[in-house]
Amino acid sequence: MAAVIYSLCALTSLACAVLLLRGYARTRAKLLFWSGLCFAGLTVNNVVLVLDRFVFLEVDLAPLRLATAVVALALLLYGLIWEDG
Repeated sequence: MAAVIYSLCALTSLACAVLLLRGYARTRAKLLFWSGLCFAGLTVNNVVLVLDRFVFLEVDLAPLRLATAVVALALLLYGLIWEDG
């Protein structure tokens, strides 16, 4: 059951990323771009979580999961702080 929930989280993150990046393509609002990149990174994070918990049981992918989460949130933080307009 946990695998289904983790997979649905990954699909939800992917859907958010696609919708945000499509919105950026239409409006060119930079916040949509950075938010879309953040959710793309969170999608990768969720996929790595599924791989860590259910595929590669003998390998600890926690550092990779943390790194993808930090990069994803750093992209959003950069967009919020240093991008204007």
